[in-house]
Amino acid sequence: MASLDQLESNTGFTTAVKGKVTFLPDPERQDRKYTVISVDDHIVEPPDTFEGRMPAKFIDRAPRVVEKDGADVWVYDGKEIPNVGFNAVVGRPVDEWGFEPARFTDMRRGAWDINERIRDLDLSGIYASLCFPSFLPGFGGQRLQLSTNDSELALAAVRAWNDWHIDVWAGTHPGRIIPCQIPYMLDPEIGAQEVYKNAERGFKAITFTEGPHALGLPSLHTGHWDPIMRACAETGTVVNLHIGSSGTSPGTSDDAPPDVVGVLFFGYAMFAAVDWLYSRIPVRFPDIKIVMSEGGIGWVPALLDRLDHMSTYHQMYGTWEGIELTPAEVLQRNFYFCAVEDPSSFVLRHRIGIDHILVEQDYPHCDSTWPRTQQVLEHEIGGLPAEDIRKITWENASRLYRHPVPENVISDPNAY
Repeated sequence: MASLDQLESNTGFTTAVKGKVTFLPDPERQDRKYTVISVDDHIVEPPDTFEGRMPAKFIDRAPRVVEKDGADVWVYDGKEIPNVGFNAVVGRPVDEWGFEPARFTDMRRGAWDINERIRDLDLSGIYASLCFPSFLPGFGGQRLQLSTNDSELALAAVRAWNDWHIDVWAGTHPGRIIPCQIPYMLDPEIGAQEVYKNAERGFKAITFTEGPHALGLPSLHTGHWDPIMRACAETGTVVNLHIGSSGTSPGTSDDAPPDVVGVLFFGYAMFAAVDWLYSRIPVRFPDIKIVMSEGGIGWVPALLDRLDHMSTYHQMYGTWEGIELTPAEVLQRNFYFCAVEDPSSFVLRHRIGIDHILVEQDYPHCDSTWPRTQQVLEHEIGGLPAEDIRKITWENASRLYRHPVPENVISDPNAY
């Protein structure tokens, strides 16, 4: 496995010229053939995220932005966490993409400004979006908790981020953002209580780490996380597992070029799906819903075939003894899969499960289809039956996240 922190510290991994910043002209508004919910976009937290949301005793240690060497840097409990430019590359030429620390002014404003984000969603034809954290908290919120030895400070930071997310990021334009919380992982009982409280506040999802063991936390197979998983199942809170939320990605040799990690990035979604499946969390909590965020869908049919094959001799292991459903059946019941650009895979949509396929545009990351998301969808699924297109583009996500779409937008995607 490759450490993402180590990769991101390698500022010379691309041919980008340091300090060069070019903004491309604003794209034209895309024609909206489809109503679309994107289930994977990202936030670059703005400088005021934590202002007024932390207890007074933590003011001096709360996350704040300072200027250093021409870049905007977060300081949290005395540690510096740079804004990594690779987290916000849309609207810039590809030859300027890199891991150099960046200023907010070096990013397209929609990366961190909710009003401009809605404008950019409108440009690409996205009605609603589920957004994950970026480099400061980590994709699963882990950096806010593992960067300090003070668990009380960590809990306050998690609560502050969630308060900001529900009030500002999701609250400014009701209906356009699906509220997604970060978990408190240092104490699962407290973490579970946070899930219950946040469900009452309107949160529909949680971003959890795909592999807690890689973060030095108890593994999925210990039962340690059951309080949080039970809370998610009981409240209908969807568990999102974003690739990279363990701080690692599949890799090969140490001297392999960085492209290797980029190509293999989707592989951790498959690894994580198998790990979560055989942890039997979805067996103990049959109502839980698990989304493999930014993992693609092409590997799912192959995994189902492998699971079916192994079921012929699962008695040799004993792991699945006494469970009525097969591993493949549990995968198809409890897991959901997110297409980024998977044009060859939709022919197998019924093998994957037509009701369990979602789409995403990954704004503002390098994998993003923005601003051509409508064009990409037309190319990939435009020839499918209308019922299948409707499920894939918005209906599955609307049902899963309990996020209704107005009738006028359903009937006319250009209505908003």
